[in-house]
Amino acid sequence: MANAATIEDIILKNDRRGISVIRTQLPPDYCTRAAALVLDNRHRTHPTALITTGFYILSGNCAETDGPPGALAIGETLHKLGFNIVYVIDKYTLPFFTPDISGQSKVVEFPIADAPMSFALARTLLNELKPSIIISTERCGASSNGRYLNMYRRDIGEFTAKIDCLFDGSVPSIGIGDGGNEIGMGNIAAEIKKHPNLTSDPAVTRVNELVIASVSNWGAYGLVAALSILLKRNLLPGVEWEKKLIEELIKRGAVDGVSGVNGPLVDGFDLDENARMLTELNEFVNARIQ
Repeated sequence: MANAATIEDIILKNDRRGISVIRTQLPPDYCTRAAALVLDNRHRTHPTALITTGFYILSGNCAETDGPPGALAIGETLHKLGFNIVYVIDKYTLPFFTPDISGQSKVVEFPIADAPMSFALARTLLNELKPSIIISTERCGASSNGRYLNMYRRDIGEFTAKIDCLFDGSVPSIGIGDGGNEIGMGNIAAEIKKHPNLTSDPAVTRVNELVIASVSNWGAYGLVAALSILLKRNLLPGVEWEKKLIEELIKRGAVDGVSGVNGPLVDGFDLDENARMLTELNEFVNARIQ
C-alpha cells in the first residue's frame, strides 16, 4: 500500500520544476475540492463537461505527451458518471483525439485566431453546449500582456488557440498544471512570480479550483483518484492503458514537453516512472474504498 498521506503527496512526488513551492497557497485537499466541484455540477439530466488540453512544443513542432492522457482519463471517468463529454482542442492536438482514441465523445477544433474572434467563438460554444463544468489540463494560458509562453519563456502564441477565452467565469471550472503557464494559474499568479524556477510571467486565467502536480497528467489522475474515493469506486486507469496510449500518441508525432524528443517520455519521465505513480495512486484509492 502507498505510504503517502494524501493524493496531493503522490502527484507532487519527484517535482523537477519546483511547482511544489506553491502548494501552501492552495487548500491542502485541492484534488478533493476539485472532485466535489465536478459532483456538485452533475445535477442536470444530461450534464456536459468541456475538457481542453494540448500544449505546442516549438522544438518538436507538435503537441506534447503531457495533457492528452490526463484529459482522456478525466473524460472517460466523467462519461461513466453520466456527463456528455466535449473535447475542445486546436489543430495541433486534433490527431490525438480521433474516434479510436476518444470514442464517441464530441471533438471541437478551436481555431487559432485573434482575441476578438476567439472570445466570440468561446461565447458561441458556451451558449450552444451549455456545459455544467469546464476542465483544462496542461493548456497554455495567456500572461498579463496577452502572450502565450512556454517553459523557456518563448512566445508560442502563433501556434496556440486562445481556448482560455472559454474560462470567463460563467461556468464552474478546474485547471490542472505543473509549471505556472497553464490555464488556472491566475489563481496564484502573484505567488508564482516569486519563484524563478517557475515563470516570471505566469498565466492569468483563473478557475474555481486549481490542481497542481509534478506532471499535469498526474494532476488529472489525482482528480480521478479523488472522485474515486468520494464515490467509493476506483475509476482510475491502469498502467497498461496509459502506456499503450502514450505509445500511440508518440506514433502520431507527440513529443516530450521538456526535450521536444519524439520518444517515450512525459516531461522527462519515462513510461516506467509514470507507471509507478499511477500504480501508487491505484493502491492509495483501493486502500480507502474497501
